[in-house]
Amino acid sequence: MAQPTDSWTAYDYAVVDVEGNGQQPPDLVEISIIAIKDGLIGQARTWLVCPPRPITPMARRFHRITHDQLVDALTVADIEAELRHALSDKVFVAHNAGVDLGVLGRELPGFQPVQVLDTVKLARRLLPGRASYKLGALVDAFGLARGLPAELTPHRATYHTLVCAQLLAHLATPPGREPRTLVELMDATVRKSTTDTAGEERAASLF
Repeated sequence: MAQPTDSWTAYDYAVVDVEGNGQQPPDLVEISIIAIKDGLIGQARTWLVCPPRPITPMARRFHRITHDQLVDALTVADIEAELRHALSDKVFVAHNAGVDLGVLGRELPGFQPVQVLDTVKLARRLLPGRASYKLGALVDAFGLARGLPAELTPHRATYHTLVCAQLLAHLATPPGREPRTLVELMDATVRKSTTDTAGEERAASLF
């Protein structure tokens, strides 16, 4: 059993990204989950989901998912068991995690992760003084998309989970020092930030 003083790699993680339909509150149209075990990033599992309401033009401009792509997609009920299994007993990881948890909380009633790591909060505390903590800015700054297949593009769930997983590994294993513990990462997540990024958080919550 992992202990609080163990490296972060002693724990299992589920890195998550959801894309919505732009309604308020948003319905799920795509979700990707990547497991991290023993510090190793696994393969992404991604599902397209047929929402009960149409995709708004604004959301479509961001993720480019169309109604035609979802005609034969499964519903949340069809994949609920798979999603719960993929998320069960793992540390939940996402960039602006409140957005993803809000969607999943509505789609998977009763879902409650054991612990949550928000990589935008981690980045603010562990990489102070940056001009932007948006995921795209951090991807560019640290080359987190290097080696990804060319067909993977920003604003799609698979891309976001892959680069978010890379960001977590980058933050948790700093060059020239021992890997951080999960306790250190959790502490960094809850510490008050001196950087005002409320505007970035609001922008990131738009589907």
